[in-house]
Amino acid sequence: MNNQIPDSDKAVHDEVPADYDAQYDETRYKKSRKLTLRKSWRWWGVGLALFLALQVLLVMFFDREPDLFDVQVNAEKYAKEHQWRDVTGVTSGAAFLEITDILLNKPGGYMSNDVLPPFVFMDNMPSWEFGVVIQVRDFVRVMRNDISRSQSQSEEDADLADSDPKFHNDHDKWIWPATEGRYKSGRQFFLKYMNRLAGSAEPPAEFYARTDNLVVWLNLVEKRLGSLSKRLSASVGEDRINTNSGGDAQSESATYQPSELQVKTPWMQIDNNFYEARGSTWALIHLLKAIEVDFKGVLEKKNALVSVRQIIRELEATQDSIWTPMILNGSGFGFFANHSLVMASYISRANAGVIDLRQLLEDG
Repeated sequence: MNNQIPDSDKAVHDEVPADYDAQYDETRYKKSRKLTLRKSWRWWGVGLALFLALQVLLVMFFDREPDLFDVQVNAEKYAKEHQWRDVTGVTSGAAFLEITDILLNKPGGYMSNDVLPPFVFMDNMPSWEFGVVIQVRDFVRVMRNDISRSQSQSEEDADLADSDPKFHNDHDKWIWPATEGRYKSGRQFFLKYMNRLAGSAEPPAEFYARTDNLVVWLNLVEKRLGSLSKRLSASVGEDRINTNSGGDAQSESATYQPSELQVKTPWMQIDNNFYEARGSTWALIHLLKAIEVDFKGVLEKKNALVSVRQIIRELEATQDSIWTPMILNGSGFGFFANHSLVMASYISRANAGVIDLRQLLEDG
C-alpha cells in the first residue's frame, strides 16, 4: 500500500509558512483583544450613564428649598429644649438659630463651598444660601451693635462680639478654616448669648426692643431689598437715568458718571440673582415674623403692626412654587414669562412697605 504524500499535496504543504501557527494565534489574540476592549468600553459607557443619572437624581433631591416654619412654635421648641424663660427676644433669637441650622443642616448640608459632584454642578441652591447668609450677617451685626446694648457707649455683648465675625467669613471657602466650621462656631456663640438671655447662664444678657434699634435693622433691610429689586429688574436690560448723585449738581465722584446707563444682567447670572432673592426673602420672612412678636409693644404704640404684616404678605408671595424646570427670562410683555420681573415686583412692594414702616417708626 502506497502511503507516500502526492507531489501536489507536498507542494501545498511546503507552501505553508513555518510560523503559521504563531501567526494564527496572534490573529486570534488580536480579535479577542478587540472584542474585550469593545466590551470594556461598553461597560464604561454603561457605568458613565448610570453615574450621570445618579448625579441628576441627587441634584433634583438636594435642590429643594426648605419650607417656611412657624416662628412661635419654633421658639417654644427651643425654650423647652434649653429651658428658656419666656422673655423678650426669645422668638427672634430662636428664629435666628433655626435659620442658621437649616442653612447648615438641610439635605445636602451647606453646598456653596462644595467642589465634588453632584454639588459642583449646582448653582441654584448655593445662590439661595448666599441670600440667607446676607440676612444672617445683617441681623447678627445689629444684634451685636444695637439690640443687645442699652446705648452707644455701653459695652458690647462678648458672645455676640464673637458670633458676628464668624458669619462674615467667605461664603464659598472650602479650605481650612472651612465656611461650615466658622458658621457653626458663630451659631454656638449666639446660642451662648441666648442661654444667658433666657436661661440660667451668667452673666445675664439683654435684648432691647426699642424703636431706634428696630429702625437700624430696617435701614439694612431696605437697602438689601432695593438692591435685589434693581438687579432682578435688569434681567431684560434697560436704559436708566444715572441717579447716583441724587440730583445734586455739585456732587463729585471718584470716577466719571454718565448721565444715562444701560443695565443688563448677564445671561448666566439671571437664575443666580433669582435664587439669591428667594433665599434672602425666605430668611427675612422669619425674622420679620419674630420681630412682630418681640417688638409688639413698639409696633402697637406706633400703629405699625398692620404694616409689618403687609410686608410679610408681600414677601411670602416670593416663595410660591416655580412650575417650570428653569427660570424664564421673557421680555416684559412678551410671550414667555419673566420670573425675575415677577420677583422684583413683590420685592419692590415689600421694600416700599419697609420704607413706610421705618418712616412711621421715626416720625409717628
